[in-house]
Amino acid sequence: MSSCEHNDRPLAPYAAHQSTSRGRLFEEPAASYRGEFQRDRDRIIHSTAFRRLVYKTQVFVNHEGDLYRTRLTHSLEVAQIARTVARALHLNEALVEAISLAHDLGHTPFGHAGQDTLNACMREYGGFEHNLQSLRVVDHLEHKYAEFSGLNLTFETREGILKHCSAKNARELGEIGNRFLERKQPGLEAQIANIADAIAYNNHDVDDGYRAGLLSIDDLRTQTLFAAGFDDVSARYPDLEDRRLIYEIIRRMIDRVVSDLIRTTQDNIESVNPASIDAVREHSRPLVELSDTVLAEHQSLKRFLFKNMYQHHKVLDMTVRAQRMLEKLFEQYMRDPREMPEEFAAPALDDSEAGRARIVADYIAGMTDRFAIAEHDRLG
Repeated sequence: MSSCEHNDRPLAPYAAHQSTSRGRLFEEPAASYRGEFQRDRDRIIHSTAFRRLVYKTQVFVNHEGDLYRTRLTHSLEVAQIARTVARALHLNEALVEAISLAHDLGHTPFGHAGQDTLNACMREYGGFEHNLQSLRVVDHLEHKYAEFSGLNLTFETREGILKHCSAKNARELGEIGNRFLERKQPGLEAQIANIADAIAYNNHDVDDGYRAGLLSIDDLRTQTLFAAGFDDVSARYPDLEDRRLIYEIIRRMIDRVVSDLIRTTQDNIESVNPASIDAVREHSRPLVELSDTVLAEHQSLKRFLFKNMYQHHKVLDMTVRAQRMLEKLFEQYMRDPREMPEEFAAPALDDSEAGRARIVADYIAGMTDRFAIAEHDRLG
């Protein structure tokens, strides 16, 4: 296989090359027509957890509207942004896409409200964190292959999925957790997927928040990123209706942040001149980053959205309802695991209290919004 690894341009020496990959947990014969990171991406797309993302929401409960982002559409948007950056920097597009598509596989129903609730329920049993749960999904919970549990992804994809990890959990994860103990960085593809996630969040939350009537154009114009796009679009198209106006503004916001990310990261790479992905990992700080100016704009918008959207009374009302539903589900499954399907109930009945709690958390985390609501109604 050429150094292009199924891209049409050679990869940089500091990119993730499959020829130097740290491999899979279980050795497998090479694929005939795909690179190893393409194989990872394809396994993720065919996974049960990936399909469920279409019915897991970001902010709004799934049944509240058909046009709001779901975890699936969010993951696709993250992958699109991440691939653009990777391609511009001669990095591995297939790997950055695999990481982007897998990063939310462990997310709960009801967005962040669900994660916070499940973490509270699991406080006495090790807690719950969706990045760690995403790794758990691809390493253990998917059951598709005869010879192993999980998807048996490459080390590099798994490294990118695990963005955050406590020292306690890192010690239990073996090689994949070592960088958190040794304070090392992941590869550039993982760094890109991480920041592409934040970029996608900010921009689609502007769109969804406006669409839901939680944010007005006047409110949004207080933010530098939005205001610059608004001024440009209004000058070019003074009679444009609001729906197209918003979209044109968001296009410009994404372009400004992504272009800045590429330029700043390229400057950082040229300054450090890493010879390999291992040299990237050894560096004291991430090389993929925004300039100070654009980072400040990005973070200001993030704070604005948290205050004006996530703290909006309509969203908070939904959050409270979601919390109560998941708390009730957790309590009832812990009390009687037989309320779960047999593949969860049987091991839960035979395990310790902490083991049972983890199995219950696995089951709840895998639920879609609408299934969690149906289960809550079923259990009364």
